[in-house]
Amino acid sequence: MNALKSLFWVSVLVAVLLAVVTVGVLKGGQAGLVAFGIIIPYAALALFVLGLIIRIVKWIRVPVPFSISTTCGQQKSLTWIKSDPLENPPNKFFVLIRMALEVLTFRSLFRNTNIQLTGQRVIYTSNQLLWLASIAFHYCFLLIILRHLRFFTEPVLFFVPWLEYGDGLLQIGAPRIYMTGLIIVAALGYLLLRRIMFHQLRYISLPSDYLALFLILAVAISGDLMRYIFKVDVVKVKELAMGLVTGRYDLSLLPEIGLPFYIHLFFVSLLVAYFPFSKMTHMAGVFLSPTRNLIGASRMVRHVNPWNYDVDVHTYKEWEEEFKDKLIMAELPLEEE
Repeated sequence: MNALKSLFWVSVLVAVLLAVVTVGVLKGGQAGLVAFGIIIPYAALALFVLGLIIRIVKWIRVPVPFSISTTCGQQKSLTWIKSDPLENPPNKFFVLIRMALEVLTFRSLFRNTNIQLTGQRVIYTSNQLLWLASIAFHYCFLLIILRHLRFFTEPVLFFVPWLEYGDGLLQIGAPRIYMTGLIIVAALGYLLLRRIMFHQLRYISLPSDYLALFLILAVAISGDLMRYIFKVDVVKVKELAMGLVTGRYDLSLLPEIGLPFYIHLFFVSLLVAYFPFSKMTHMAGVFLSPTRNLIGASRMVRHVNPWNYDVDVHTYKEWEEEFKDKLIMAELPLEEE
């Protein structure tokens, strides 16, 4: 019930934000257009960069004296014992391979299992649907970001037209339908419904979990609507985007771009500003996690705590000699006696 309340309030928040940007653009005049078209995107980018740097610096400063890598395979030890270098990497080379598989293929999530209690039996079943939805969402999100580089570069980077061609290969009508725009909405819909339908996930879900999903859904849906239903002047959008990049924007362009663009840009700005303060920072955190980036060599190398420096000790005999008079006055027994 608490998770459903969180879902309700997050939904209300997104609806209020939608109303704010709509009223701000339609009723705010030139000031509203400048706020939602220039000031808010710049502020969101500044929060993103500053917040991400602060979090990364905090992670880097955390001392890790011991090898605490998360493993599920035999560590390399005696020559006649077969080891698993990928699951329990003995050196940085295998750490790099394991990290690459984790980042690029979500390897640990692929091995996710579903546990069910049937009577007196515990049954483990395969559950790769979560992996499929997650990897579809992440790769679609990446491709969409790369496709959007055509708005921020002149000339357009050489690989962007190839990505657009591959993304819209199954062209149906005009404009060309991009597969990533539809797949990402479907994947996010599954991830959201999964949190709502399964009571275990509802119990542990926080408002921040729903907020991240709703913001990304708002960005994806508003982008799809802007492309296929509510048309905007793409040329003007390109000019505004280049102006934001170079700092030489033309304010006369702002009234010529439709409301759907400002709604889309506002949700993008919210997502970018919220990113460093959310769980979405796992994008950077996975590379700095000591359970992932350390080798499992505790049987080959003795790991000495660097904090074990020489300290001045104060023995009990010295302490007793220092406070001998007070101990006698308190009628406490002395070790010498």
